[in-house]
Amino acid sequence: MRRREFYGLVGPSVAVMVGLLVVPLYLTVKWSFQEVDYGSPGEFVGLDNYAQAFTDPRFGRALVFTAGLTVVVTAVLLVAGYVLAATVNKLGRMRPVVLGILLISYVIPNVVGATMFSWLFDQNFGGVVNLAFSWLTGDEILWYVQTWPNRVMVALNVVWSMLPFATLILLAGLQGVSRDVLEAAQLDGAGPIRTHWSIIVPSIRGVIGFVGLISVMDILRVFDNLVPLSPQAVQLGNESVMLYIFNIAFRDGGQDLGLGSALSVLTIVVILVMLYPFLRDVVREAKQA
Repeated sequence: MRRREFYGLVGPSVAVMVGLLVVPLYLTVKWSFQEVDYGSPGEFVGLDNYAQAFTDPRFGRALVFTAGLTVVVTAVLLVAGYVLAATVNKLGRMRPVVLGILLISYVIPNVVGATMFSWLFDQNFGGVVNLAFSWLTGDEILWYVQTWPNRVMVALNVVWSMLPFATLILLAGLQGVSRDVLEAAQLDGAGPIRTHWSIIVPSIRGVIGFVGLISVMDILRVFDNLVPLSPQAVQLGNESVMLYIFNIAFRDGGQDLGLGSALSVLTIVVILVMLYPFLRDVVREAKQA
């Protein structure tokens, strides 16, 4: 390929990436050191926005909630996704049908899916889950005004919406495992659990790392799920970092773009820290390949 053709094909994509990623990132970092009001140029304030962010207990609560949600949901996605993928992998003609049903929750927009999911816990819309818990325990759980029940509901919704993706990617990894290796393991007397743990899981370690990487990135950015599921997120302490940034920069009345930008920069740092183990494993697998 000639150099002119290369630049002609790559140039538009690079221009779009610069316009949609590099420029907003530069402005975010710039505004994080300024006091910015809508319609007026920013005034440099140094590290004041970062100092305010670190001293705000609300940001600490949002960070702890988001990190906890990320760790728990990612672990559930990896385990449940692997088990579900291994089950689907054994299906025959029904595999496409099952995969199609599983993908419904993934293709639905998050806010729409979360709204429908909330109906399972809302007595005004039937509240099947709420009625089942009331029938089994004799107590009524207030999913929207109690902290931990609300956290469980949010975590279940995130798992419900992201599990199809994890299952689909892990299923692709399972289908790439050599049948000869699996047959050799059976001849050596390895049982199903031993085969999965000692042979299949190490063989698809890169795929598992990729699923964990994408899951962490998506869960750390949880925002629209909380709108219908946790309308009192601030009062309950169930405010995610993304929802906190939105409230600070656009909703709470102050509309502080400087503080919101500083929080965004800190969030990027947190995401990179939490992604490091998965990035390390993915790079290691790529070098070995």
